[in-house]
Amino acid sequence: MWLARVFDKARAARDGTIHDYIYPCPMDRGVFDRWGITSNAFDAAISSRNTDEEIVEWVRARVSDDKREAANRWLQAEKVANLDRQDAEEGVVPA
Repeated sequence: MWLARVFDKARAARDGTIHDYIYPCPMDRGVFDRWGITSNAFDAAISSRNTDEEIVEWVRARVSDDKREAANRWLQAEKVANLDRQDAEEGVVPA
């Protein structure tokens, strides 16, 4: 659930184009904690992986389905207000 966003933010931070986004933000770190990786490990992975497919493969090799699901449950149960606020700030209209 969070991978695409954190990958985009990490790439933007790496490339100097992150502007006013924060990486790693508390939600990024919370997901990483539940995945059992660090932001440094993720940063190292993106230094040699530029496509979505490559980073998905890297995460799948290191993060179990159970850990990915735990991170998604945490986001949906405890961080839904943050997700809704981010959507509103970015102009996402609820379905």
